Amino acid sequence: MDNKPPVNKSTDTPGFFSRLMQTLVELGLGESMLRIGTTALSVILLGVVIWLVRLFYAQTPAGNVVNALETEPTVAVAGIENISSANADSFGGIPRLAQVHTIIPSRPRQEIVKYTVLEGDTVFGIAEKFGLNPETVLWGNYYILLDDPHALKPGQELNILPVNGTYHEWQQGEGLNGVSQYYRVKPEDIINYPANNLDIAAIGDFANPNIPPGTWLIVPNGRREFASWTAPLGVTRENPAFARVLGPGACDPISGGAVGYGTFVWPSNSHFISGFDYTPAANHWGVDLAGNEGEGVYATDAGVVVYAGWNNYGYGNMILIDHGGGFQSLYAHLSGVNVGCGQSVGQGDVIGAIGSTGNSSGSHLHFEIMTSSYKLNPFDVLPAP
Repeated sequence: MDNKPPVNKSTDTPGFFSRLMQTLVELGLGESMLRIGTTALSVILLGVVIWLVRLFYAQTPAGNVVNALETEPTVAVAGIENISSANADSFGGIPRLAQVHTIIPSRPRQEIVKYTVLEGDTVFGIAEKFGLNPETVLWGNYYILLDDPHALKPGQELNILPVNGTYHEWQQGEGLNGVSQYYRVKPEDIINYPANNLDIAAIGDFANPNIPPGTWLIVPNGRREFASWTAPLGVTRENPAFARVLGPGACDPISGGAVGYGTFVWPSNSHFISGFDYTPAANHWGVDLAGNEGEGVYATDAGVVVYAGWNNYGYGNMILIDHGGGFQSLYAHLSGVNVGCGQSVGQGDVIGAIGSTGNSSGSHLHFEIMTSSYKLNPFDVLPAP
């Protein structure tokens, strides 16, 4: 009798998957199949997680989600408000809602502010900085600038008006009707401006108002003519006496001499602005052409010199040429004058040198072209740069 134990086929005989794996291992594909299986299992598990999440949100009422979103910020804001109120009570202040983005309210300025002129400042730049017209800067500082934009110097302390307009010092015997008419506004415009601190009931008679002499008043939107500091019109060879008020460079009457062509050439080597442009609104009736100290200045057209020398009103060393035919040209802030009274010059002749004399903040040529009745924009008659 055979006493050998029976063979258990379920444990001793390899199953299908065992034989498959053994075959794959023998073929060298076991490791690859293990990686594929691991990846497949990960994908299946990820799919199960996504399905469970979708199932959870599908069972949650939409209203609960909305209410949660609406309620949560409200709780946060309330907490901030309580903290702010507690701080305000601690320091005796006025409670307000703290905000992440604070909006600073803008209120129109109504008072005069002081501005100290810096190196490189211009009337135009200062006006732009404060949102004003350049003439307002001049009109607010007549005793300092005398309506001359070239009179600006570093260190000067300027009045900066809160609005476009003028600044008026009240004089003994003035009337509100006359002052307002001079500045082209109504008396109420002056009285009602808050910074003037005027009470219409206390003013009394407009012809003799109760306003102490020396009181400075803002005239909103007020305008006036500029005080004349520019060279007068009509300085011709026959009548140069018009320029005597300008200074010692004035000439005597001249007969004859060169006559221009009625066309104009550039008076400097540089053809671009360095300083002020032609801006009548700011009392600047010429152009400031760039140039270095000592560079040549040229006669823009042929003519006769009717002013040559120092000017007392800010031009420094100046030359004025009468071209005949109703045209004159002016050259200012010169470092040198190479011509004299009554001298005839040709178009393009060297007549002087660029400088920074008079009211000037740097080397340049102040150049004007005028007729007997008006000062032209030089760029309108000069050739293209």
